[in-house]
Amino acid sequence: MSDKSILDGHKAVPADLMTWAKWYEKADRRVAKSGQQGKTRVSTVFLGLNHQWGEGPPLLFETMIFGGEHDQYQERYATWDEAEQGHRKACELAGVTP
Repeated sequence: MSDKSILDGHKAVPADLMTWAKWYEKADRRVAKSGQQGKTRVSTVFLGLNHQWGEGPPLLFETMIFGGEHDQYQERYATWDEAEQGHRKACELAGVTP
């Protein structure tokens, strides 16, 4: 199985290197972005590479908090729906409106 994936709508689909590279170059990988520039921000994106370093489903999405008390908080997810839920959770943690 490939460690690279592209999005087909909100679904991650395994891809070979060339397909992934061409897609990744122009893709909008943002799931959600909340907060204000210069203040606490929460960002959730599709990574396109599997960040699962053990057993379990591929971790292809990531939420991070930038700034504030929880600066550099990070969670990873297997699906778009999990990433959206994780984004809301991180916004609540950071005190940012989703």
